[in-house]
Amino acid sequence: MDRLIDGIEMLAAVFVGLVATDIFLSVLLRRFFDTSIPDGYDFGRFLLGILIFWGIAATSYRGTHITVDLVWAAAGPRLKRYIDIFATLVLLLVVSVQTTMLFDKVGLTYQDNVLTYDLNLPTWPFFAVAWLGDVSAVVLIAIRTWRLIFHPEQIEDRPERKPVE
Repeated sequence: MDRLIDGIEMLAAVFVGLVATDIFLSVLLRRFFDTSIPDGYDFGRFLLGILIFWGIAATSYRGTHITVDLVWAAAGPRLKRYIDIFATLVLLLVVSVQTTMLFDKVGLTYQDNVLTYDLNLPTWPFFAVAWLGDVSAVVLIAIRTWRLIFHPEQIEDRPERKPVE
């Protein structure tokens, strides 16, 4: 299970690298060579969308996304666990609905044969890769929920607060 989680997080990191590379090359070509990558704007948009959905997957499992811990911080250990389970179940519901809606968007983009401007490439594969990131988020949130309920010792509490060794 941990290999799957690490693999999904690695893919999210790869997409961060791809977005950074696209931006760097676009700026470099525009600034020094007065040219641009064909469909560079479209690639940038699509890669950023892909990055967002894969980033949701990576941050949702670890619990490193933005949180408001006002009530959680004041609660006892048992109530904290219940709050975590409830919040994760709500997140699972929301991301599951989002994944269903994005799947519809992939299908519509395929059916409408939406193409990029310069190279006339189909755009649905970009939407499909983003959708896979969303599916990964659902899987990781489901794993987190399972572990919170049945194996809470396997969940790192607030990993960003761990002391540096």
